[in-house]
Amino acid sequence: MTETRIRRPSLVDALFPIVVLISLLAAAVYLYGDDASYGPNQIALLFCAGLASLIGLKNGLTWREIETAMVRGIAVALGAILILLMVGALIGTWRLAGIVPSLIYFGLELMNPALFYAAACLICAVIALSIGSSWTVAATVGVALIGVASGLGLSLPVAAGAVVSGAYFGDKISPLSETTNLAPAVAGSELFEHIRLMLWTTVPSIVIALLIFLVLGLNARIPDAGVDRIAPLLAGLESQFHISLLHLVPLGLLLFMALKRMPALPAIFIGALVGGVWALLFQQEAIAVQAGVADPDWALTLQVIWQTFFSGITVETGDAALNDLLSGGGMASMMNTVWLIMCAMAFGAVMEKAGLLARLIEGLLGMVKGAAGLITATLGTCFGSNILTADQYISIIMPGRMFREEYERQGLAPVNLSRALEDGGTITSPLIPWNTCGAYMQSVLLVPVTDYLFFAFFNLINPVLALAYAWLGIKVLRLSPPQKASA
Repeated sequence: MTETRIRRPSLVDALFPIVVLISLLAAAVYLYGDDASYGPNQIALLFCAGLASLIGLKNGLTWREIETAMVRGIAVALGAILILLMVGALIGTWRLAGIVPSLIYFGLELMNPALFYAAACLICAVIALSIGSSWTVAATVGVALIGVASGLGLSLPVAAGAVVSGAYFGDKISPLSETTNLAPAVAGSELFEHIRLMLWTTVPSIVIALLIFLVLGLNARIPDAGVDRIAPLLAGLESQFHISLLHLVPLGLLLFMALKRMPALPAIFIGALVGGVWALLFQQEAIAVQAGVADPDWALTLQVIWQTFFSGITVETGDAALNDLLSGGGMASMMNTVWLIMCAMAFGAVMEKAGLLARLIEGLLGMVKGAAGLITATLGTCFGSNILTADQYISIIMPGRMFREEYERQGLAPVNLSRALEDGGTITSPLIPWNTCGAYMQSVLLVPVTDYLFFAFFNLINPVLALAYAWLGIKVLRLSPPQKASA
């Protein structure tokens, strides 16, 4: 009965909200620049969710069905939202505890400015490979590397691009990564077979990215003022916080928990709590500064640490750059990102419930011819899903379900599909400002996605290389007769 009540949307129905959204997002960037993600993009997403809702109502959906779909769509992102809030708490307590300042301090002492971009990318890649989490790497080591780049007078967008590139490379080839396990599960391939095939696109991409970062670093004009400022920055860090190798212990603990496959939310929460304990043990002077008194009692000390979880810290040194470097964090700093994610998920949910996404896919499949065309369609659909649904998990699951039968019908091994889901979905997710991953990276690195977008070389090169492989027939695996029969 429901089938007859709901009319099939037309291609115009499906395209209309997309065209309007693209136009509004472009207008937001033109009018507001880097501030587009602080309200204008959210309004554009909600407006287009309203347009998609009207189309759904026209085609027979009820408002209750649309509203339920939006609620469920937002619920899909609640896990990411909780992690995001907890990361805000961790950044706040780790700044107060001297953990982030210590990482910045040692980085300023040891890092060669000319090799910084390549080294930052490589460091993030190795750690992400070890723990399987690009988010954890960005929120810890990534934050410190951005601080080092600022201290050295280097380009923050390029530094952020290096962090994102390295973090996503390591994440993608790590068997500990959630998405690396999800893609073969959806496609029907085997995990390590999936990783082996991904190496053909990911390794050349990261090598090219590292070479570009190396060239950028060697040719970068390091401002004399930036080099001259290292000593004052080191002195400023020492004046505000107790700096020591002991402050690297919480980072080691967090990485250990990640290696042991502890879920991200409790691991980051424990990391934030340890940060509070470290602040109590080592940063009495910093706590006194935050409290505004020379010798805070236990109640005021507890209040400062507690407050750091939700509002972060504010540092006043007389040096504006150092203040920006050391201040911030707290759950409240993530609220704009939460707003963005909720609006994006609501729009994606209405588009899916109204059948508009499925209608777009149908039109795409009608134009697909051969293995190269099918892989191209998969890459494009994953990227489009990242734009429309704003979630990397949906950009893997939805195209995986839609294209799986077609891969089998054309005699292609399912590992081709799982690799395409990652190349087009996971890796492009941090390039979209309103996607959960893009919004997250912007929140922790404090560099707008639109600024680092063109410097996340690994994330840009990998999908292009995957596309080239498809059309050149490189590592496009076919099902052998026994495999097809067993399927």
